[in-house]
Amino acid sequence: MNNEAGRDWTKPIGETTVLITGASRGIGAAIAERFALVGMNVVIHYGKSHEEANEVARRCMSHGAKVLTITADLKDREQICRMRDKLQSHGMMPDILVNNAGISHYGMLSDVTEEIWDDVMSINLKGMFLCTQVFMPFMVSQRYGRIINISSVWGISGASCEVLYSTSKGGVNAFTKALAKELAPSGITVNAVAPGAVDTSMMNHLQEDEIRMLEDEIPAGRLARPDEISSLVYFLALSESGYINGQVISPNGGWIT
Repeated sequence: MNNEAGRDWTKPIGETTVLITGASRGIGAAIAERFALVGMNVVIHYGKSHEEANEVARRCMSHGAKVLTITADLKDREQICRMRDKLQSHGMMPDILVNNAGISHYGMLSDVTEEIWDDVMSINLKGMFLCTQVFMPFMVSQRYGRIINISSVWGISGASCEVLYSTSKGGVNAFTKALAKELAPSGITVNAVAPGAVDTSMMNHLQEDEIRMLEDEIPAGRLARPDEISSLVYFLALSESGYINGQVISPNGGWIT
């Protein structure tokens, strides 16, 4: 294969499209806005948060970006294929796919039921797998693409009382490293961003004193802002970042090194 694939990518940024799954809030919403700021076409996927997704869309459109909101159950291949067909009909097939959708689970492993296990794995792993498998043929056909998976620091180090979540994100990291090798000859990079503690609704299970204790553990002395994560995702999506591949990068304020 031609290992120079993707080096001469010249599509104007205003014709480049990014699809962000789970973009109705938190890190996903910040990622959508970051790409909108440069005038890229933005597809905001959401599960059930219709109004929140529309609010993110309005903010993105205020930057002059072309925006489309779309819903799909990421556990269902048929719904993802319908999403692909809709994007194709709008001329918005993604050059960049950000697999951001995910759910957390906090609790002792002894209390994890098979139903909880299946639910977390279906969203965090199966959803990423299905979206990638459905959308990567377009990238392969044009011999260029960026796939960026949102993982977690716990996928690297593991966390007590978050065994299930840590396991799912460890799977994201392994998926990223393996697929990067598979798709590199087609000009496609696959990387993961594994944030530490970020100030989003995913931290709502913690009490205020627990947040303070957590901040004391982090050398930076604070939680990350969503825009600090989105800026790294944007960097990895640039055509100039084509030699960064198969990496799991963890912006965590020096917490885990």
